[in-house]
Amino acid sequence: MKSLEAELLGLLSRMPFLDRVEAAIFSGWSRGAVYDAMYRMEVAGFIAAIPHATVLSAATRRFHLTIKGLHSLGEREGIAVEDLLRTHPVSAWWRRLLLERLDAVATIYRLVSAVAGIAWPVGFRWYRAMPLDAGLDLPGGRTVAVVRQGHTSDRTGFSKRLWRLREGPRPDGILLLAPDETRLRHSRRLLRGTPAVLALESDAAVAGPNDSIWRLPSVNAPLSLRTALDRMGYGGALPVERPLSRISLPKDLDLGANGATVPAFMLPSLLKPTEKRALDFVSDWPWIAMDDLAGLLDLSSTRTYRLSSALETFGLVTRVPAGGRRLTLTDRGLAVLARRDRTSVGWARKRWSSAPRDADDWRSVSGRRSRQLLRNMEHTDAVHGFMAALARQARVLGWGVTQLDPPRRASRYFRYGGGIRSVQPDAFGILRRRDVIRPFFLEWERRAVRPGTMADRLAPYLRYYSTRRPLDDHGAMPVVLVVLHEDLAATQFLRVAAGEMERAGVAIPLLVSHVALLYREGPPGRAWLKQRQAKTVRLILAG
Repeated sequence: MKSLEAELLGLLSRMPFLDRVEAAIFSGWSRGAVYDAMYRMEVAGFIAAIPHATVLSAATRRFHLTIKGLHSLGEREGIAVEDLLRTHPVSAWWRRLLLERLDAVATIYRLVSAVAGIAWPVGFRWYRAMPLDAGLDLPGGRTVAVVRQGHTSDRTGFSKRLWRLREGPRPDGILLLAPDETRLRHSRRLLRGTPAVLALESDAAVAGPNDSIWRLPSVNAPLSLRTALDRMGYGGALPVERPLSRISLPKDLDLGANGATVPAFMLPSLLKPTEKRALDFVSDWPWIAMDDLAGLLDLSSTRTYRLSSALETFGLVTRVPAGGRRLTLTDRGLAVLARRDRTSVGWARKRWSSAPRDADDWRSVSGRRSRQLLRNMEHTDAVHGFMAALARQARVLGWGVTQLDPPRRASRYFRYGGGIRSVQPDAFGILRRRDVIRPFFLEWERRAVRPGTMADRLAPYLRYYSTRRPLDDHGAMPVVLVVLHEDLAATQFLRVAAGEMERAGVAIPLLVSHVALLYREGPPGRAWLKQRQAKTVRLILAG
């Protein structure tokens, strides 16, 4: 076997599921030479490829060693195949794990490719259960940890994961990838005092070494990856995981299976980017109507129907005929997302399972939070409809929908009066046009019909806006949108709010509407009543 081909076998044993461009970067050979060598190796049966694409990465083919390739590598290195399986991420267990996390694998390889453009060669290792996803050994002895926060990661669980980084050997630096701006800011607070830099995953997936997308925990000025690595010291170390106690040769992957017969660990490879995006939205907004999902995705009803049908075929979502056809994740869908994002499958099912699938009676649904949403279906529908309409109409007005968070991610926790307090809105979102951002909280009120109840609804926001946290959490002051059922209740809510704000000495950026006005004007239109103004105002989208 030629030296390049042998070198690529070793590279794929340390970094399974590289594509050819990444293999060229990490090997140091030219792209043409690597393409030719991998073609010969694939024809000879030493390696095999699977397709893969995400919303953040283009369609490509990712390569792994076959059994023949493992035996050839073992002979070349003078290592028994059993020892190779024990010391490299190439066993059946490792292959399954990396396939389940394939979307994260692609992003991390893209980030490490940018690192290799600065410091080459790069030593690389994957981790199974440590708080870090991967570790890098850079020239000169520096060590860097890579941590990715998944889209479905729980706030508490991920905070504990970051805390565990302080245990045992500490690397010289941490590169953290966050799914959105809000969670990036939260992680910055948790990592103060550590040699870490953070970036949005969507930025890191396309940025080069000199793009200023990285942020320090306590400094707002953005850094390039090159500058961030230069700031890291020396003398750190990466943790070492114990080798696997049980090993087995991986079987050849079957790419011809269809529908629910496809093993769940193969789905990240087989799903299309639009299907993955739709799956995330259904995960965020359980029991969502098809029309509302189309609005969030910015797709036609026909296209959304086809996407949902494809996800149903794979057994990831189910359509429930309750007051109109609704979509929610199956237990299989929950497991696929949980394993992708390194969260607990049991935790996800306990809270969000829709089994048994009987939407006619909310008591029969086993997931605690899923059952709660189904029990209050009128309220759930209203929130879904508002967010979908706002997303659809904001795009028409030239605004980008940067972030739309369901209740579980919309909550904000903060210190007040010596304890931990929170605001728990029905949704949170961020709209952006060029350099202008418009964050907002949504409160869809059904029970706030008396002055006392209205004051109780405002109290958490008075505490929150009396601190610096609204600005620290979002980079701009979020507007609080309150929707009531009747015109009279909306007017009364404004009077109560004025009195409460005056009494507390706290100003809340508050806009109030009612259902009839909102449906007539649309969320971005003149549907909002502002403090001490008799006329309606727009949601500051057209200005």
